[in-house]
Amino acid sequence: MEPNTVTLVQESFEKVKPIAPAAAEIFYTKLFELDPQLKPLFPTDKEGAMVEQGNKLMTMLAAAVAGLSNLDALIPVLKDLGKRHVAYRVEPSHYETVGAALLGTLEAGLGEAFTDDVKEAWTSVYGTMSSVMIDAAY
Repeated sequence: MEPNTVTLVQESFEKVKPIAPAAAEIFYTKLFELDPQLKPLFPTDKEGAMVEQGNKLMTMLAAAVAGLSNLDALIPVLKDLGKRHVAYRVEPSHYETVGAALLGTLEAGLGEAFTDDVKEAWTSVYGTMSSVMIDAAY
């Protein structure tokens, strides 16, 4: 992975961290707009379940973004995460929808800071991460 790509993703994610709860809400809203059939895959049985899910999402994203500096350590974590998602009934096709929701969330959260270069960097990084997860799981 190109060092500039890693830098763009890490620097742009620093701008998302302060709005993490809102970013998570935007993400899941976009995800369910893109594919309403994904909603049953997420916890809705108790009050605050999606807030908790959003916290997990942002924590995982933060760890993955930080891990881009050490891919040898990140790849086994991504492989394990991909395998775990099978139990959640995640299918390979869902990763594309998640990627679209992620880019939409970043665009909304970063505003003008979501430049073409930042979009390209995130697209590259998400493509690599999702490929690792899919290959390990399926």
